[in-house]
Amino acid sequence: MREVVIVEAVRSPLGKRNGGLSAMHSIDLLGHVQKALFERSGVDPKTVGQVVGGCVGQVGMQSMNVTRNAWLTAGLPLEVAATTVDAQCGSSQQASNLAYSLVASGVVDSAVGCGVELMSRVPMGSTTPKEPNVGKPINRNYWKAYEFTSQFDGAERIAKKWGITRDDTDAFGKLSQDRAAAAWAEGKFDSQVVAVDAPDWTKEGKPAETTHRVERDEGLRATTLEALAGLKTNMPDGVHTAGTSSQISDGAAAVLMMTREKADELGVKPRATIVDACLAGSDPVLMLTGPIPATRKLLDGNGLKMDDIDVVEINEAFASVVLSWAKELEPDMERVNPNGGAIAIGHPLGGTGAALLTKAVHELERADKQHALITMCCGGGLGTGTLLRRN
Repeated sequence: MREVVIVEAVRSPLGKRNGGLSAMHSIDLLGHVQKALFERSGVDPKTVGQVVGGCVGQVGMQSMNVTRNAWLTAGLPLEVAATTVDAQCGSSQQASNLAYSLVASGVVDSAVGCGVELMSRVPMGSTTPKEPNVGKPINRNYWKAYEFTSQFDGAERIAKKWGITRDDTDAFGKLSQDRAAAAWAEGKFDSQVVAVDAPDWTKEGKPAETTHRVERDEGLRATTLEALAGLKTNMPDGVHTAGTSSQISDGAAAVLMMTREKADELGVKPRATIVDACLAGSDPVLMLTGPIPATRKLLDGNGLKMDDIDVVEINEAFASVVLSWAKELEPDMERVNPNGGAIAIGHPLGGTGAALLTKAVHELERADKQHALITMCCGGGLGTGTLLRRN
């Protein structure tokens, strides 16, 4: 296995539903962050061997290999091939892990991992058409093996299994908002976010020729425990609300990686080394416990303990996902999502994994730390994992 380093990582601001990025086309947004990798690093995009992107809603503007279409739309070299993968919420982290594997195994010397989701225009569930002849994703044979649950149901079952209360989830939701607000106020995201000139909406509800600039994450909102306590739960007798669940968002992110030898040849400074990556299977009924086995696999496989991890980026799909993981792994919670997570910033499905990798790379540098772990839960019972070491 060859040593693989990250030389650049960028993300767009994460737009709220029907917010500043909602009139964008997915290929324009993803192409914008893909191109920014090379503008910032000075690397010639022709040196890239392959691009692997993640996207969940592969329909409409996100169909027909959105990763390749974005690359071409951005004016990047047509000789560079691209693939789009679907690992549900972990799609762009898995895409980045696959890009890492291509480089580590010697198939290519450099690659891009990336992802996008425009949830304002391609809502969740869009890939399940109403046309009856095409069938449904799950049939009676699946039901014989497993109960089919939703992510909302899984989050509540996790809360019950690990004894997580409404007060616990509300407190975590407030913490996410407080940390994200502080991060923006202190300029912690400045080095990673690429501003976007996004179209306005016309009075007819179509993207306009005029634009406005989006520079900051739009999901942040002033939050109090009293306000959170007054929100209605997602499910009857549940503990989660809109204030303790990930936000529907628009966004994209991209990571440029290569062998250390290639970085030396090109004269670019590595920002982090990818130590290891994994995709772990977990109970598809509980659905969202995948970060637990993924974290254990990375720690055990690399002779590390939780105390060795300086920065954790775990997706805040629901508060109980992080809180149950924390009960099992017993981390120092000061190191977990130190700048807030999806509850405050947003979760653009197929774009989130690459965004979390980007956050981790820049936080390791900013805080002068060594190890970072990135993990996500995914629909269907999966957990993505990536272990980074700062150079």
